[in-house]
This record gives sequence, structure tokens and C-alpha cells, in this order.
Amino acid sequence: MDHDGGSPTWIVRLDGVGPGTPGVRLAVKDCIDVAGLPTTVGCPVIAERARPADRDAAVVAAARRSGAQILGKTNLAELCWSAVGTNAWSGTPVNPADPRRVPGGSSSGSAVAVATGEADVGLGTDTGGSVRIPAACCGIVGLKTTWGRVPVEGVYPLARSFDTVGPLGADVAAVERGMRLIEPGFAARPGEFSVARVRPETDPEVDPAIEAAIDAALAAAGIVTTEVAGPDFAAANAAASLLIDVEAYQVNEYLMPDLARLSSYNQRNLPEAATVTADQAADANRARAQLREWFADLQGRHPFLVLPTLMGAPPLIGERGMSLTALTIPANVAGLPALALPVPGGPAGLPASLQLIGPPGSEEQLLALGRVIEAAVAAR
Repeated sequence: MDHDGGSPTWIVRLDGVGPGTPGVRLAVKDCIDVAGLPTTVGCPVIAERARPADRDAAVVAAARRSGAQILGKTNLAELCWSAVGTNAWSGTPVNPADPRRVPGGSSSGSAVAVATGEADVGLGTDTGGSVRIPAACCGIVGLKTTWGRVPVEGVYPLARSFDTVGPLGADVAAVERGMRLIEPGFAARPGEFSVARVRPETDPEVDPAIEAAIDAALAAAGIVTTEVAGPDFAAANAAASLLIDVEAYQVNEYLMPDLARLSSYNQRNLPEAATVTADQAADANRARAQLREWFADLQGRHPFLVLPTLMGAPPLIGERGMSLTALTIPANVAGLPALALPVPGGPAGLPASLQLIGPPGSEEQLLALGRVIEAAVAAR
């Protein structure tokens, strides 16, 4: 066992698994238990105390039964509590699409392992966008699953009422394979789809190149959409961030005595989370209920929504950039499945990322729709 493979992509890289090994090569984010390996959650304080896991997390056990080869544990943002994907303790996985830019988080290592071809499938977690954001930053495909569909036993929580586990892959077929590992028999299911095109009103606004790239991909795929006004993205982000803070504090309060040894962002996150009042949480829960109603109402008419995954190009490392979760977090608030898919023509010479959101339990249809778009842009 090699303790980092010399690469910040990995926390632990297992020997003897590589090209030519039968089975899907699977990278596992290091907040998900793998029997015999410690789970560090990218945190030095936890790493020092961590014992090897007694058993696989439910998703890893399922993947092993399906014949997956576990490559090792991938790097991540500490405690899964940042969307940027940097980690001063364990190193920052290098974004192969542009090494000057952040890889996206918190599932940074799993995204990079897939984007570099080291893994066929990466398992990540998505609480506020942590599968879709690194997929968008690294130019690959990522699926946030419906809340409650994929078991989270053996996964270190960030916020239980938001946490999901989902696959990352180089293309839609790889993500479908990833779903089949954890849910045998899973298959994309084409159908007749009514699609709404959401143009987020945000401040600052979404980069026009991204909106144009998404429109071009939809046109190439022959998908006719109905334009709809989006929800209040700022309100959704404020409510979700606060509720995630409340739950994450309950999980991580035991780290407060070691606050000075945590990442700079968690030195802010933990104390801020400690100050949330019951009234603030109640307001945020009302906002969550309203957003869920908004989605239910719209999806009664148009089950599938299309919008960008990110507002602009992935930020340069160290740059105080845009909110990375601005457009991803609404799906988490509502517990809905969402697919991030690269399409050509984004800013900074990189692909844009198109986000598809479906009704609860519609992963099969989401991937079928994603496959149609992917094939159309590949043929263009």
C-alpha cells in the first residue's frame, strides 16, 4: 500500500490494481469507508485518530459485489466542507483541464482520478454540489443522486439531510456504469421528456459564453425547451448554507479543541456554524419548504430542467472568485437528482458544464437525456 502514490489525487493508493486488472477501476472519496483503510476526511486531526475501517461503506460493499477493483481513497476538501477542492494538509489535486485552476470540491480527487484516466469511475459525495462542481471544473460527467436513493451507511456526514453519494465518469456511459456498480440492474431509460430552460438571475450574472454553449448543445440535440424563470438562487444558497452549517456543526463540534489545526476555511466554518440561532434555522427550513414547492410545481409541467452547473470558468487557485454552489445547491435543497455534463464552447477555452435536474428517482431518464446531448455535441 502506497500512502499517496506521490500524487495529491490520492490519500491512499492501493498496490496491484491498475491497467489490465479486470473489473471497473473505482476511486473512492476518503469520506467513504473502505475496509482495512482509515477514513481521514482530508483532515489531519481525524487522520491521527483514525483506525482502519472494520467494513466497507454500503456503496463500496455493493461495488465490490459487482466486481469493482478499488484503487484507493481519493483526496478531498477537509471535512467535505468546501466547494473549491483545495487542501493544504493533503495537497490539492491538479485539475488536468487547466492546472492553474481549482479542481472543484469537495470530491476533487475522485474527479481528477477520472479526468486523468487513472480511474474508470469515481465515487464522490454531493451535499451542496460536491460531485457536480468538480465534474464541471475538470470537464467530466458527475451525477448527484436523489436524496435517500443511495445508502450513506459508512460515509462520514457533512449534513445528513442533504448528503448523497454519486458517481463521476469521463462520459455518461461511465456514470451509468458507476450507478450499476452500486445499484445492480441500473440502466438509462429513454422516454419523452418535457424540458424547461432555466436562465438563472444572479449577481454577478452567469457568463454569457456558458449560456450560449448550453443553448448550442440543446439545439444540436434537437431538444425543444420552454423558457422558465428560475427560483431565487441567492435565497436558496443562504438557506442551504445555514442548514448545512447547523448539521455539520453537530457532526464536527468535537474538533473545536483542535480548531487551530484545521484548514483556514474550517477555522471560519466551525465557529460561524456554532452561532446559528434556532430562529435562523427555522427561517431557513421555511425557505427550504418553499423551494421544494417551487420545484414540485414546475416539474409537474416540465419534469426536466436545464441550467448551467457553474456561473463562469473554474476560478484560478487562490482567486476570490464566484460562488461555486450558486447553481448547484437548489437541487440539494429539494433532494433532486442532477447531472453535470461538459459541452463545448465555455469560457477560458474550457468546456461549459450543462446541468440537468430531474424529479425524484429519475436518474435513469436523466442519464438517457444526458446521453442524447453528449452524442449530439460529439457529432457536431
